[in-house]
Amino acid sequence: MKIKMLEREYWYGGYVHEGIIEPIGEEDFREIDLRINQTPNQSMPLFLSTKGRYLWWDKGFVVTFNRGMIEIDKDIVVGEGYQNIKGAYLSAMSKYFPFTMNGLNMELFRSPIYNSWIELTFNQNEKDILTYAEDIIANGLPAGVLMIDDGWSDYYGKWTFNKEKFPNPKEMIQKLHDQGFHVMLWLSPFITPDTVEYRETRDKQLLVRNKDGKPFITEWWNGHSAVLDFSNPDTIVWMNEQLGRLCDLGVDGFKFDGGDSIYYKEDNETYGNVTPDEQSLLWAKFGEKYSFNEYRVTFKAGGMSLLQRLCDKEHSWGDSGIKALIPNSLLQGITGHPFSCPDMIGGGEYLNFLHLSEGALDPELFVRHSEIACLMPSMQFSAAPYRVLDKTHFEHILRSVQTRKNYQDIIEQLVLHAKETGEPIIRYMIYEFPDEPVEKIVDQFMLGSHILVAPVSEKGAAGKDVYVPKGDWKYGEELIHSLGEYRAFSSTQGIPIILERA
Repeated sequence: MKIKMLEREYWYGGYVHEGIIEPIGEEDFREIDLRINQTPNQSMPLFLSTKGRYLWWDKGFVVTFNRGMIEIDKDIVVGEGYQNIKGAYLSAMSKYFPFTMNGLNMELFRSPIYNSWIELTFNQNEKDILTYAEDIIANGLPAGVLMIDDGWSDYYGKWTFNKEKFPNPKEMIQKLHDQGFHVMLWLSPFITPDTVEYRETRDKQLLVRNKDGKPFITEWWNGHSAVLDFSNPDTIVWMNEQLGRLCDLGVDGFKFDGGDSIYYKEDNETYGNVTPDEQSLLWAKFGEKYSFNEYRVTFKAGGMSLLQRLCDKEHSWGDSGIKALIPNSLLQGITGHPFSCPDMIGGGEYLNFLHLSEGALDPELFVRHSEIACLMPSMQFSAAPYRVLDKTHFEHILRSVQTRKNYQDIIEQLVLHAKETGEPIIRYMIYEFPDEPVEKIVDQFMLGSHILVAPVSEKGAAGKDVYVPKGDWKYGEELIHSLGEYRAFSSTQGIPIILERA
């Protein structure tokens, strides 16, 4: 099918990971294959137009934006007549991925999340986890959600604490609770071969299989594993039993990693005869019942009760690092994933932090990342800022955390609003100002409908030019009357430029 693009029409959607190269206009050529999610982030079979149109299909499709023409490999749903991108989004959302019964715990959005990955990598252990928590508080940061990452168990599929690393897990969790932390554990749908759990799940037919009926072994970033088949109801029962024992110890929820469509095969044999994308969606549906959850990659999970993080970013100023945070987070919101987190502050690629003595860490970048994250739905630390930064730069981090605290009530109101309406928490400028020339602005955003946030993301910059929409705005105590224009603002490291509608 073919569709002609309208004059000054811009499109957004598809892969969240490609938000950095959107929107797509009349002058662009872009072929996007959504048949299997090939990215490490969220995928939605949805595109939205600034002219009030949308494209939707229940499964993936191939779409080519060819300099003014849109070519699609099948006949899909085309919604029209909704005036602007907000109207198109609200219409598509209400029909195809409505928000219902959202149970995410507000603690995910209240104080920062702290992930133990960068600090401990695979050496997760009770002593250092408790030290990490104590140091967070001792350095003036508030208690929040604490995620214990990969390495706390013996191997994948044996979801019990390693007895040598964690001799008293229940007591440890209680200590963390007493300090004000909520505790989450890293999980994946993988099973280490040649283990008791592998033989058990194999014999119970709980694993994804090859054509010959033998368990399928996938290669993922940590090696080779069998994969649980979540199209089988018995698999859900089995996994519920594993996690139930952890919840009995006091665990509050789970970071559900893995589940990437690329780690399944189209010719896999499964109980429900599902595709790789559908298997990924089933992994997301499994974790939705936990009020504390986090996902990095999903397919068609718009509208679901999930905290969805951007994938690990490099510790860099470029498109694979800090520059992608705002555009990709904005695309999350407009594709039905408003409960978002812009990766771990400073970047989630742990290799960037292994050689700090060689000058690998850029403290300015670390601070600017915190500045970007502080007024997004959720902010997450992993590398301890008080360890990797000098005193001055760490004070900038504390400014970011305080800025979030200053706007905490508004953030929580917007989270509740998103749960009820599906509207994004942070929004493209074009979402709120459809009659202004802001379609391509992706380095600033609206927090709700009244607060404009413009973090600095250029190395060495002392400020930035900000597009101020028409009307009256407050910048601190200053009243600004704008005709719809760019204005230059200076910046304090750690605090984004913030304007509020007067």
